[in-house]
Amino acid sequence: MAVELWETLKDSITAYTGLAPTTFFTLVALALAFYYVVSELFGSPDNRHQQRPRDFEEQQPLPPPVQLGEISGEELKQYDGSDSKEPLLMAIKGQIYDVSQSRMFYGPGGPYALFAGKDASRALAKMSFEEKDLTGDISGLGPFELEALQDWEYKFMSKYVKVGTVKQTVPVSDGASNDESVESTKPAEAVASESAKPSEDGPSGSVAAETVDKTDGDVDKKD
Repeated sequence: MAVELWETLKDSITAYTGLAPTTFFTLVALALAFYYVVSELFGSPDNRHQQRPRDFEEQQPLPPPVQLGEISGEELKQYDGSDSKEPLLMAIKGQIYDVSQSRMFYGPGGPYALFAGKDASRALAKMSFEEKDLTGDISGLGPFELEALQDWEYKFMSKYVKVGTVKQTVPVSDGASNDESVESTKPAEAVASESAKPSEDGPSGSVAAETVDKTDGDVDKKD
């Protein structure tokens, strides 16, 4: 029975297509393969509709950077990427930038993760990963290191949004030095006028000399 059906099918293929059964089935196989490849590449509308929510969830845009103003170095440490809900921040030369878009580099597990949440100017200038260089102090750097740091700053300025600055601690001099500096800024005329004023303890030298002269003159007249 099966043999008869197969013979009838071959005769029908030859009669209707003019092709040998082997050629016909080869063409059918090629057509199915082509359809499978095309459907995998472009997908059906139903499949695209089902995958769109997942793709949209994975590619959600980052929230806009929040301006922080001036914060301390300790406050900056909380933005080191350990909290995924907080922005990822990093500072160069006291200027804080939002590097959340490069979390794969500066976030946890990234090659530059130890720079996040810090002013890493010195480390970037020296391309150092040592703890002692994770600071904003750039004193004593050579010209090539300063040039490298400048390149990093230009890169951050062009790629990331500045969101604040690191609060700098300004040393306050003692009161004695302040008094001396204030006195040194007095005009020369004021100093001269003060020297000409009589002392609170007694008459000035010129007045005393004048008194002595008058006394000697009176003595001479009496003689």
